[in-house]
Amino acid sequence: MSPTSTNREYKDRLFKAIFGRDTEESKRWRLDLYNALNDSHYTDPDALQLNTIENVIYITMHNDVSFLIDDQICLYEQQSSMNQNMPLRGLLYFSQLYQKFLAENKKDPNRGGMIMIPTPKFIVFYNGLGETPDEFEMHLSDAFKSPDKSGDYEWTAHFKNINENHCGGLQKKCKALYDYSRFVVMVRENAQIGFADSDAIERAVDEAIKGNFLDGFFRRQKAEVIGMILEEFDEELYKQNVREDGYLEGYDEGLGDGIDRGQRQKAIETAKNMLDDGMDIYKIAKYVGIPAETLGAELKVQVPALS
Repeated sequence: MSPTSTNREYKDRLFKAIFGRDTEESKRWRLDLYNALNDSHYTDPDALQLNTIENVIYITMHNDVSFLIDDQICLYEQQSSMNQNMPLRGLLYFSQLYQKFLAENKKDPNRGGMIMIPTPKFIVFYNGLGETPDEFEMHLSDAFKSPDKSGDYEWTAHFKNINENHCGGLQKKCKALYDYSRFVVMVRENAQIGFADSDAIERAVDEAIKGNFLDGFFRRQKAEVIGMILEEFDEELYKQNVREDGYLEGYDEGLGDGIDRGQRQKAIETAKNMLDDGMDIYKIAKYVGIPAETLGAELKVQVPALS
């Protein structure tokens, strides 16, 4: 996996593919996660309405079930690197949500009369390499230039460490979250014991298929998952492994120049398998670190022009 392809902007793609899609299985996993977090027992997956803005998942309860619980807007985000700006980001995200709520409900805050708004809840699922407690919080007031502990102007990000051996109760209650977390660990473990990039990912996918993780999701979406993991894999850990394994710096450029003959042949074989699975050749090129045109010539396939 070329480090140039591990763009942090897309590192939550697998998390979103599992919990943030408008498919029946994703709805079910999303409901399981909500129930696990809130110790609730809702059974209707359509009770949660999904909206996405950039790289976050917003889950809001429909009004037709709001009488069962407090009307809430929940934001779930996955993070594989520690970001101390999460409270500020949460404040900005929810500002957009509340603007949308006001517009959809034809409410004008400039007029008299209190507008009742959904209660916010901001959860960050952390699976980075830093040591943290199972649960912890970050507060907006920590960033104030002039310290203010009054609590008058606060916004809080609630973190859940979902690495292995953390938040065991939560992961036990939500198998989808456990399967996701365990899969990320398997990719890292494979890299740490010395497997090459493509082997580390493919072995983890194969293990997930054998273990029937996510009810066969990895079997049905194998090519797509491999593409996602090229963003999901921790960039700093990968670069560390590259240095420890003695790969040449040319590989960092994504040109394939730093790959020895054996590694290059393995990359070509991996690319062929991914192409056979129907994956886009430009994504494959990023994954194996070889330009699409060069890859097309190696595989004897025509590379479509970028629009």
